[in-house]
Amino acid sequence: MLPYNDEYFMQLALKEAEAAYEADEVPVGAVVVLQNKIIARAHNQVELLNDSTAHAEILALTAAYGSLGTKYLPDATLYVTVEPCLMCCGALYWGKIGRIVYGASDEKNGYKHITKDNWPFHPKTELLGGVLETECAFLMKSFFKAKR
Repeated sequence: MLPYNDEYFMQLALKEAEAAYEADEVPVGAVVVLQNKIIARAHNQVELLNDSTAHAEILALTAAYGSLGTKYLPDATLYVTVEPCLMCCGALYWGKIGRIVYGASDEKNGYKHITKDNWPFHPKTELLGGVLETECAFLMKSFFKAKR
C-alpha cells in the first residue's frame, strides 16, 4: 500500500508549519499535490516579507502556478494545516483548485459559515477538514501561548 494519503501529505504541510514556527511566523504550512507528487510547498512568511498577504496558501499557489506554467489547478489538492481565511479562499477560488484539505479550524480568522449558498471556493472544489486536526491545532496553540 502506498503511503500517499491525506495524512501523509498533511504531515508534510505540518513540517512547513513547523518551519514557520521556528521563524517566528504564525505556524501555517501548505503543500500542493498533483498526481501524488508535491509540486509546491510553503509556509507563512508575513513577517519575513513584511507582507500581510504572504500566507502559506498564497505562496504555495504561486509556486505551483510557476512550476506548471498555468494559472489554474483543477486536478491538484492543497493541504494546509489551518482552515483558509477569506483572502486565501478568494485565491483558491480563482485558481480553481480541485480539492482542499485542512487540519485545524480557525474560529477567529477562518472562513466559517460555509453553505451551499455562500460557498467561497470554485463550484467543483471539494473540501475536507479535520485531517490531523489535533497536531495542527496544537502547533497553533503553542505558538500563541508562547506569545502571551
